[in-house]
Amino acid sequence: MSGGLSTRMGGKNKAFLRIGGETILDRLYKTFQGLFDEVLLVTNDPLEYLSWDLTIVTDLFPIRSSLTGIHAGLFHASAPHGFITACDTPFLKRELITTLLEELEPKWDVVMPVTQEGNQPLCAIYSKRCIKPIERQLQNEDPKILKFFPKVKVKEIPEARLRSADPHLISFFNINTPDDLAASEKMLSAKQPPRIVPENA
Repeated sequence: MSGGLSTRMGGKNKAFLRIGGETILDRLYKTFQGLFDEVLLVTNDPLEYLSWDLTIVTDLFPIRSSLTGIHAGLFHASAPHGFITACDTPFLKRELITTLLEELEPKWDVVMPVTQEGNQPLCAIYSKRCIKPIERQLQNEDPKILKFFPKVKVKEIPEARLRSADPHLISFFNINTPDDLAASEKMLSAKQPPRIVPENA
């Protein structure tokens, strides 16, 4: 998903921020290659991404929120489940995604990592069965992601299981400010684990 206003980054598109000489979108795209048959980019600025070899889709609801992006991704996806992540997570590890996929069974509507810092709904797997409850919530103009969870079947993946694939949980580090961007460059060069801040759910 690439739909935020990036106000704390001065309006810069976070997908195109460079870390270690690569854009975050480049890094994510490489992580997804060979792992998924279909990669969708949810954005309300599709013209910025025309050079990319992926399917570009836009929000169906006028509410600007992460939940709206999740809905659009699921609505347009071909598969019954989709892995959802944001465009500002430069260190997302393929091994962590694989761990979530291993935990997926047809009965689960959401497979969500949970760390000591909280829920991680923007690095999770969602079923198309989530579409209707999300739509009802968006029609009520309630963008809180976790609010629809009681209406679906959720499997929470504990931190111990996550650390087996991502020891320092760097997959959940996201870029919100120029300080975060500077810290990410230092972490890349020094290979230091970041401080994890959960996304607003």
